[in-house]
Order: sequence, then C-alpha cells, then structure tokens
Amino acid sequence: MVTIYDIAAATGYSAPTVSKALNGLGSLSDVTRQKIVDKAKEMGYEPNISARTLTTKKSYLIGVIYDDTGMNRGFMHPVFSPILDRFRAKVEAAGYDIIFLSRHFSMTYFSHANFRCIDGVIIINPATNTPKNFDDFVKTNLPRVSTNSVFEGICTVISANERGGYEAAEYLINHGHKKIAYISAPVDGISTASNERYEGFKAALQNYGLFDEELYEVSENWDKEGAFEAFGRLIKRRKDITAVFTTTDQLAFGVYDYAKKKGIRIPEDISVIGFDNDFAAEYAGLTTFCQNTNEIGDIAAQMMLNQIDGKDVPAIIRCQPKLVERKSVKTLKGFRLF
Repeated sequence: MVTIYDIAAATGYSAPTVSKALNGLGSLSDVTRQKIVDKAKEMGYEPNISARTLTTKKSYLIGVIYDDTGMNRGFMHPVFSPILDRFRAKVEAAGYDIIFLSRHFSMTYFSHANFRCIDGVIIINPATNTPKNFDDFVKTNLPRVSTNSVFEGICTVISANERGGYEAAEYLINHGHKKIAYISAPVDGISTASNERYEGFKAALQNYGLFDEELYEVSENWDKEGAFEAFGRLIKRRKDITAVFTTTDQLAFGVYDYAKKKGIRIPEDISVIGFDNDFAAEYAGLTTFCQNTNEIGDIAAQMMLNQIDGKDVPAIIRCQPKLVERKSVKTLKGFRLF
C-alpha cells in the first residue's frame, strides 16, 4: 500500500507537504500541488480516510436527512430528488461525500450524525413523526441547510411558496374565476409549503374581494387518494366551484381521478392548477408551478460549504417558482383577459 512517505521519497518533498497537497490544504503553488497529485496517481495511491480525518479534523462527509413517511414518493419525488442530485454534484466537486442519516436501528438523526462525525447536514425532508431529540439536532452548531422546511437557526433555501400561491389565485381570477377552492396537503408541522402556498392564495383572493373560507379543504394524505376524498367533500358542499388550486400535483391528480369518475370535465367544468411540475403533469395537460430545483440545490450546497469554511449565511433564501401553462384552466365565457 502506497503511503504519503512513499510519495514524499519519489517527489523529494516532505511528508507534511505531500499531505497538504493531497488534502487541498496549505498555500502550495499550483505547480507543486499538481506534481504531487500526479505522482500519487501514478503510484496508485489511495487515501486513508481515517488518517485524513485525524490530520484535518474533518470527515469530508455531509449527512442527508431524506425520509418519506407521508408522501410515498421516495427518490421519485419530482422536487426532492433533483435538489439532492444537484447538491451532491456540487459538494462532491468540493471533495465531500454524502451519507444518509437513518432513524432506524435505534439511532436518531442526532446520534447518527455524531456517530459518523459528519461535517454538515442537509435536511431534504425529515419524517413527519420526527423524534423529540430532533430539536437538539436543530440547535447544534453543526453546519446545516434545509430545503423544504423552515427551522429557526438553520439556513433554509426554499421556493417562494407564498408568491406561487398568490400567482395561482391571480391567474385563475384573470381567467374569470370567482369561486376558487384550495386543497391543502396535511399540515403536519414539518413541511411549511402547504401553509405558505395557502397564505399567498388567500391574500390574492382577499385583495380581489373573493376569499371564501368554506372553499378550503385539507387532504388527509399527500397522495392523490387523499385529494380524491378531499375534492369530493368540497364539491358536495359547494357545487358552484369553477376552479381549484392544490398544494402539489399529486393532489391535483386526485382531483382528476374524481372528475373522471363523476363525469366532470377538466377544464370545461372545473379548472385545476397544481404545484411541482410532476413527471406526469405534462401528459395530463396540467397547469402547474415548476420549482427551480437546480438553483435550490446549487445554493444549498454553497451555503453548506460556506458554513464549513466558517462564513456567515442568511437565515432564508427564496427561489422563484415558474408557472407552466398547459390546458387545465378555462377562460370563462364572456370574460376577456387583460
């Protein structure tokens, strides 16, 4: 097994200099660093992670909290998966690996993070039944970034959900709709998206004098089956609804399923807007909002690296979602767009 002492002997540099070059440390010239790196590669050197950790006091591991106990999408989630992929690419380019923090095997997020001696954590989506000592994890000084939920004291990179909700309502209003419903995902205390999108939606309707609290319904689950039932409750008590906005596209698909079963036409009888630009949204012709997952992932990675380097980061960064117009919204008869 090739060691840094072997590389030192082959290059004429000291072992500490070789160590700095291979670990990206020190103020070595580019020529010196490259010469050492090239020789190490030529000799088949493989880094000793344990020794590297002892030398640098860093594990070069970033923990990932990505649970999906309520959405049932796993790595097929249209937002979380591309955010994680973008984040991973950027931190790997900076020399870090990622490792998933499990709550299983009697280990909490907090204990697993300590066990692995990680350098930072990205919170993609924690479990809805998060253990109590997650509060302790939130308060730790470990570099942390969240990309879905807002936690006090943790840098959060997230979509401008309220703005998206406002634009959804305004878009429907501008197409002549006045009886506009909202189907929310479960308000579980972890994800803030449902409440934020509803607050924006509500603000727009209030500004136009159209807000009706009775047109709000909560799905019991994050899936289309829950939305199927929620839309059924809505339409039975308020048959005057002409449009509905849902927290996610999966909920919108539940509206589609109910409409198909009951002979309700989209958009002729009911207009629908979703959120997330799910994989099937294009094929369903669903008008929806696309979250900027590349921007969220890139910024989240940079905020993580900045914290590891001891730099200050903002509490929250909002990325603008983009409306994707398709064929699920009807302009009501006799109404002209501005």
